[in-house]
Amino acid sequence: MNTWHKRFDTAQYMYGESPNAFIKSHVDALQDHKEIAAFAEGEGRNAVFLAQKGHVVTAFDYAESGLTKTTQLANKNQVTVNTVLCDLINDDLPVQQFDGAIMVFGHFHKTDQFHVLDKIMTSVKQGGIVMIEVYSETQLHYKTGGPPDQDWLYDAKQVLAWCEHHKILHFFTGEQMRTEGILHTGLAHTVQFIIQKTC
Repeated sequence: MNTWHKRFDTAQYMYGESPNAFIKSHVDALQDHKEIAAFAEGEGRNAVFLAQKGHVVTAFDYAESGLTKTTQLANKNQVTVNTVLCDLINDDLPVQQFDGAIMVFGHFHKTDQFHVLDKIMTSVKQGGIVMIEVYSETQLHYKTGGPPDQDWLYDAKQVLAWCEHHKILHFFTGEQMRTEGILHTGLAHTVQFIIQKTC
């Protein structure tokens, strides 16, 4: 059993049922982009929120228990979310299928971070929107969520350099308050961006 399947195999939603604050506050950036992929989506809070906004949403995650809870949360809110059990590092993703993509706190070892980001970008059509929030390396000192290992956190300068291959609509790194279930609570240090695929 993988760690994430075990973590989500509970009645309680470990990160809550409400969407991530960044996604919620910037959802208008996806307004004209119908079909959205939610990567490393966990228990489905962001995917369900986007479905409530009228998007056609597919949630990808490594934990079967998380996808089960995604479907349960979608049913509770009377929307539909497609689910795909997926290892973002090793499995193939669709190519140029989605109008947009999101990922919230999808953390991978530094050797895999940009490999995963490249695959996410490949899944999006030309002109599509990608919205992501992750913890920065500075988050290690805050101890309010995320991996307790710097090798699993993101270097903001490297992320910005990666984003510069596309049209940057929003880029931010710094402190944010996050209250998301029992595992993300308090002042945090994040990297967030919204980019439009141009190549």
